[in-house]
Amino acid sequence: MKKFIYLTALVFSTTVFFGQEEMEVKGNVLFKDQVNSLKPPVPVLDVPQSVSVITDDDIKLQGFRQIGDLIRYTPGVNTSQGEGHRDAVVFRGVRSTADFYQDGLRDDVQYYRSLYNVEQVEIIKGANALMFGRGGTGGLINRVSKTAQIGETFGALDVGGDSFGGGDVALDGNVVVSDNVAFRLNFHLDSLANHRDMYSGDRIGVNPTMKIEVNSDTYIDLSYEYADHERFVDRGIPTLDASKSPIESMKDIVFGTEDLNKQTVEANILRGTLEHNYSDTGKLNLTVSANDFRKMYKNLYVSDYTVAGGAKMDGYRDVTLRESTIISLSNINEFDRGTLAVGLEIIDTKNENTRHNTYWSSTRDDNEIFVPQRHMNFNVANGALATRQALASGGLAAGDITANQITYVDYTSDMNNKSDTDIEVTSIYLQGNIDLSDRWKMVLGGRYDEVETTILQYGISKDAQDRGTASGTNTSKTKDDSLFSPRLGIIFKPQENMSLYFSYSEAFQPRSGEQYKTFSGDSDKFNPDVFENTELGFKYDIDAGAQLAVSYFSSEQTKATAFNSGSGEVTREIGLEIDGFEVSLNGQVDESNLIRFGLASVDATKSKGSGATKEVPELTYSLWWNNQVNDIFDISLGLTYQDESFINAESGPKLPDYTRFDMAMTIKPTDEDIVRINIENLSDEVYYPHSHSDHQVSVGESANVRISYSKSF
Repeated sequence: MKKFIYLTALVFSTTVFFGQEEMEVKGNVLFKDQVNSLKPPVPVLDVPQSVSVITDDDIKLQGFRQIGDLIRYTPGVNTSQGEGHRDAVVFRGVRSTADFYQDGLRDDVQYYRSLYNVEQVEIIKGANALMFGRGGTGGLINRVSKTAQIGETFGALDVGGDSFGGGDVALDGNVVVSDNVAFRLNFHLDSLANHRDMYSGDRIGVNPTMKIEVNSDTYIDLSYEYADHERFVDRGIPTLDASKSPIESMKDIVFGTEDLNKQTVEANILRGTLEHNYSDTGKLNLTVSANDFRKMYKNLYVSDYTVAGGAKMDGYRDVTLRESTIISLSNINEFDRGTLAVGLEIIDTKNENTRHNTYWSSTRDDNEIFVPQRHMNFNVANGALATRQALASGGLAAGDITANQITYVDYTSDMNNKSDTDIEVTSIYLQGNIDLSDRWKMVLGGRYDEVETTILQYGISKDAQDRGTASGTNTSKTKDDSLFSPRLGIIFKPQENMSLYFSYSEAFQPRSGEQYKTFSGDSDKFNPDVFENTELGFKYDIDAGAQLAVSYFSSEQTKATAFNSGSGEVTREIGLEIDGFEVSLNGQVDESNLIRFGLASVDATKSKGSGATKEVPELTYSLWWNNQVNDIFDISLGLTYQDESFINAESGPKLPDYTRFDMAMTIKPTDEDIVRINIENLSDEVYYPHSHSDHQVSVGESANVRISYSKSF
């Protein structure tokens, strides 16, 4: 408590030193050319780092339904499979399932995030812990939420459906309650479908918000979001050692059943924000957020495959219960030659995780082998699978398992892991955006984080049949990590609409990992992995409304690898080494034409002198071109290209390169009515966008037509 009081006093004390200048505080208006997740919000031109911003209008125009759709058109970032139950992103060669934020606050539970209540999505690339703390080692994604608007009454209804059989409806309505109070409701209901057999799901999201104008200088925003998601978990298809590529003849085979491959998420997210302009140059922001997530996923997947033997099936059931409380306080001041931001963040997270292996009746193990068929779901009662032929442990047992014999599986007999985790984070940061002269700017700052992680690991004992149960011989370990992360950016502006920049920044990842489930081996004695990012770039705002950006980046990971118990010393070495460049052109090139182009080349190695890392295509590029034919009709064409990449190691299977074409048309018969037609994968290309392991390769969506209608009122 004393530490909290001291740090809070430090943040407030900056009002004394920087509260007197007569200048307007920036960041009160939301617009595309502004990165709202930074404090204070900064125009993209003045951010010494690669940034991609996707607005609500972009999301509707391109028919995006999830985070992965955005990534497909974002340079320097590609998707990972996420085991079919979560958003997973590879930021410039660094894989992450936790570097997601909502309105600048951590959103690290593993699930598929909806876009129904999003004003814009900001993708910041490169390690930078200054504003966001731990994680963000390759970049991050921040969703800026829609909020109630005082003095406005508006509404919109969106309905849509696609040729796969999916459908959705979304409502966005804002009403004036009084002169100083407004209420807004965002709601969506999705019925999920795609090209894969058995795939289905439903998503419900409700997000009421309220804005209260206490006086002309003070505003309060209140938000509650309820989410309830359920979907089929699809882990994809295996690869063949001979060709080291996905087996295309299996592209229609689904491994698992509707009952045994499932994810459910239920979340309650409550957030309140107080914004107080205490002078013409100073602003305080206080945000308090409390969320409660209950997530379960269970799945069967192929862990190995041979032509002679068939597909070895494995699986597990995983339950995560997580509660987090976040307090974020920032004090932003403008002065003659720049802006100073001082911030404090307190996070308290409690996480409970339980995992069970699959347990098969025929093998008395967590593995079973099947000869693949088009449908692996035979609707056998009591959660069972039927096979034409199977292999027992040790090889083919011709007489032991006969054609169409039933083999049962459950997720409750064999416990794999159980842990309770408590994380307490206290952070303070300071950043100055300084005008050194009319042409030179500097961003200088640092962040100090104290992360205390306590993991209670339940003991697991094995019975005579090798089934795990909680034994009661529990161990508890606590790890304290204290780290300072610096940030430096130099910007030269030869003219007002042009900038050249140099940037250096750091970020770190504690050894408890992204999801805090365990300290593996001696990792509780290891300091966090540290990622350093260096970037050179050029940005140019074209008069018509587009921005050209070019950047070269290089990053390096320093990690602990071994602990010597005799000397107490830790061996550290260079891990990931990444360098590359990006080119992007986004915006209106003239009154009728809009373009979104991005290209990235990334070279990533696992460690110094070793081979290439997985899931990093060397070259990716995308293009979205929109032409406004007349007042009521426009047409868009899009393409994405992804180079081949290694699934795990250079010696193993690869994902082949692919090019996908998309198309869209918009018809606007009146100012209030819009009809959109999106055609995805126009050429019906067979492609494999990502994977999780050698025998879990996702099959890209086949050709699909989506028609949606929007009514504003």
